[in-house]
Amino acid sequence: MGQPAVDDLITLLDLEAIEVNIFRGNSPKVARQRVFGGQVAGQALVAAARTVDPGFEVHSLHAYFLRPGDTTVPILYEVDRIRDGRSFVTRRVVAIQHGKAIFNLSTSFHIPEESFDHQDPMPTDVPDPESLPTFQERWKEWAEMMGDEYGRDRPIDTRNADWEPVDRARELPPYQRVWLRADGRLPDDPVLHACIVTYASDMTLLDTTLLPHGKGAMDEKVFMASLDHAMWFHRPFRADEWLLYAQHSPSASHARGFAQGSIFTRDGALAVSVVQEGLIRVVR
Repeated sequence: MGQPAVDDLITLLDLEAIEVNIFRGNSPKVARQRVFGGQVAGQALVAAARTVDPGFEVHSLHAYFLRPGDTTVPILYEVDRIRDGRSFVTRRVVAIQHGKAIFNLSTSFHIPEESFDHQDPMPTDVPDPESLPTFQERWKEWAEMMGDEYGRDRPIDTRNADWEPVDRARELPPYQRVWLRADGRLPDDPVLHACIVTYASDMTLLDTTLLPHGKGAMDEKVFMASLDHAMWFHRPFRADEWLLYAQHSPSASHARGFAQGSIFTRDGALAVSVVQEGLIRVVR
């Protein structure tokens, strides 16, 4: 746990350049059969950033998950340099496995400018992260049921403020607040911090759509998969310092769940906004 797992995540995001605008990424050896959506989104953002001049910062991304990723083979990332402007740069990235696109990303970079500034306030009734149990502490009683998912190294420390595992058998309000951070120190590169938060943003958001239905992401009768994911980066942050991820699901219907998230720094700055829709099917 801790720094070694974070170092492994940094390595995971450090793509190999194999040709101009083409990069190769690998997946960790894990029990799951599909590539984690946050991984492919984070790696695609890294690929895009490798083609952008210094001084530009990530300000938005829009992604579609097209096919399940295969954890046993590398992923190729092809970058299309759509536009290079004086203050904005746009890139499109396609992730490919077995000759087919599995993921598509459009992302924009911007040179920071001074202008108007306002934001929604950070929730105020949230316990400090230090007072909340770690993932392993919260799920210890269910460790055997979770198998490898419980014991694996987790580079992102997540601490839920709103429910306990025993609560998931009943209907809950469609929101949750989760403290998160990289469980170790990161280099100072702001693009890497954006990629780490992109990776982490996919860990709990879609699960919010199940809260009103007495179900959880590990329920064998529920199949979940990300469909699309969008993020806007508003203000500076460090991914290795505590961030509050306030999540809400306004709707679920037609086998799709929709959720929104706001990521705040600990001092109350709204750093990132996230929107996601995912496939949620009841297995019969």
